[in-house]
Amino acid sequence: MIEVCDLTKRHGSTPAVDALSFRAEPGRVTGFLGPNGAGKSTTLRMLLALDRPDRGHALIDGRSYVRMRDPLRTVGALLDASSVHGGRTARAHLRTLARTHRIPDGRVDEVIGLTGLDGVAGRRAGTFSLGMRQRLGIAAALLGDPAVLLLDEPVNGLDPEGIVWIRTLMRELAAEGRTVLVSSHLMSEAVLTVDQVVVIGHGRLLAEGDVAEIVRTYAGPAGSLEEAYLRLTSGGAR
Repeated sequence: MIEVCDLTKRHGSTPAVDALSFRAEPGRVTGFLGPNGAGKSTTLRMLLALDRPDRGHALIDGRSYVRMRDPLRTVGALLDASSVHGGRTARAHLRTLARTHRIPDGRVDEVIGLTGLDGVAGRRAGTFSLGMRQRLGIAAALLGDPAVLLLDEPVNGLDPEGIVWIRTLMRELAAEGRTVLVSSHLMSEAVLTVDQVVVIGHGRLLAEGDVAEIVRTYAGPAGSLEEAYLRLTSGGAR
């Protein structure tokens, strides 16, 4: 379970996240939707204790990230796939993470296979395409076999085959009872992947609920998630 309550973060006089509250539940893929600059990445960073909120709290299974003894075994996250040291091979990067978190080396080979990196695991990450770096970031997120996944725009840089792969993976992880929170501004992808949505704009909650409920409320019986999203984020919702 992910619980965000009254979460607030300002950059100078500008609110990045403004009294935001929502929940993401086990067994479901929750789409965290909003335009670029809406506050999605800042919220994810506060969930991972990379930014400190000015007010409110962000909890995972009732605890803040900093209070977790083995955080990688509880929460897996993909925020910035380009943050990997370019001189390390994919396998060396994952082994370093595994040993730091007391995860067996055998798990490294498992996530390499799961993410389709078998043929490039010995290559340096600096030679990877964006799509390959995304796969490596997802492998790192899965390394601790966590119950909660936080994925920030995971389809960036992936080819059509890769997009279908990550979409299927997220659905499978949720079906296993995990909590999957995925941020996106691509409605065409979200409608094929998510069970429920949290829509934000200018750091504030605009709508929260099952996809069908959001579409029905904001776009009508014959509407689409894209229409509902555009109405919400353009300020046209009542």
